[in-house]
Amino acid sequence: MITSPAFAGKRYAVLGLARSGVATVEALLASGARVTAWDADEAKRNALQAPSLQGRGWGGASLEDERPDELPHPPTPSPEGKGELLFADPMEIDLAGYDAVIVSPGVPLNRHPIVAHAHKARVPIIGDIELFAQARGDLPAHRVIGITGTNGKSTTTALLHHILETAGIPTLMGGNIGLPILSRDPLSEGGVYVLELSSYQIDLTCTLDCDVAVLTNITPDHLDRYDGFEGYAASKARLFAMQSEGHAAVVDAWSEAEYAVLDDAPDGLGFMLSDEVAIGDQANWPALQGPHNAQNVRCAVATCRILGLEEEAIEQGLRTYPGLPHRMERVAEKDGVLFVNDSKATNATATAPALAAYPLIHWILGGVPKTDDLDDCAPHFDHVLKGYTIGDAGPMFARILKEAGKPVEESGTLEAAVRAAAAHAKPGEVVMLSPACASFDQFSDYEARGRAFRDAVAGL
Repeated sequence: MITSPAFAGKRYAVLGLARSGVATVEALLASGARVTAWDADEAKRNALQAPSLQGRGWGGASLEDERPDELPHPPTPSPEGKGELLFADPMEIDLAGYDAVIVSPGVPLNRHPIVAHAHKARVPIIGDIELFAQARGDLPAHRVIGITGTNGKSTTTALLHHILETAGIPTLMGGNIGLPILSRDPLSEGGVYVLELSSYQIDLTCTLDCDVAVLTNITPDHLDRYDGFEGYAASKARLFAMQSEGHAAVVDAWSEAEYAVLDDAPDGLGFMLSDEVAIGDQANWPALQGPHNAQNVRCAVATCRILGLEEEAIEQGLRTYPGLPHRMERVAEKDGVLFVNDSKATNATATAPALAAYPLIHWILGGVPKTDDLDDCAPHFDHVLKGYTIGDAGPMFARILKEAGKPVEESGTLEAAVRAAAAHAKPGEVVMLSPACASFDQFSDYEARGRAFRDAVAGL
């Protein structure tokens, strides 16, 4: 895991014990910090008292333990330099003297009471990415790429990581994707950390100086957490404000023109507009089809060129990129028909790029609808050969497609839709699950729905 002597003896409160919270506690304890951890879920608190944490100070004490002379704060570090752990709700204790409160990105900073409580004690609120930033000075020489944006950041992050890995460069992917970055072993000298960063994670970070910072795009999102769209855009722009002279930025032209995301960036920051980046023939990259993926490729290619990769290495990575699970995932090709799993597309806006990517589609759609229309998909209806509707939205979506002059089969279930679509599809055509809906009527989540699609295709 990633640790730092800079954390030794410091006092931290960690609120939220999901994966990143647990990784944070473990990294701090291994660094010799004193940690007060809490989650409203008792099972998560109990899980943190696993054998791997025993022997570290109190090994999981709580404020209910009869240690009145040692409360409300943990004891001093043990002679061995190991950290100390206790359990207490940060809202119920005096935070004076703590070095930081570390919260999950899911904690809404605009309305959670921990914000006022910490500010009253003059204690900063940060996230695990900020701890990584503070630990960087103790890691072997490396570079950090930070990628944010409303859409495309996961694909761009995974693609860049794949290109670097294919080129033989030590690299780790983390942040809003994959395993928590603090849980990973540090890279060897010359390595590159590729971090997907949500706006929530950026809000909890103040010293992450990315060697290259990337903004894929900005569209309205998460407005319940911000003071309008401008506040959301300003959160993204902070990624560039944290950079230092001599580093680089890659941004899309619209975001820079409309929201001046580089205005607070330091003088001497190099930048490229991703829209102007020349790329090769997209037809050569099977998992990167569609206009939206062309933009993702431009962001990744621009970053690779800044890092000094050879064009041949970049092209090799683009050709061999496998794609992300459930995001326009190429599942199989049978008798010349391609089967694509885009189960992650849980609304019409997310489905539209998938429809744009292929000209001859047998479209499987439906589930729990988030809107009563398919307006965002309508510009690409000419790519749809036939629709196969499933789930709660099936009748409504069937009506919309029929009114648009499209043939439709109301299949009801995903398995029936796959069988019907496969029976009608001809060589050169695509059977695509891109449901434009949530999954909870028939599946536990979009991943379960995607696995069911794969299984149905395998059973043909």
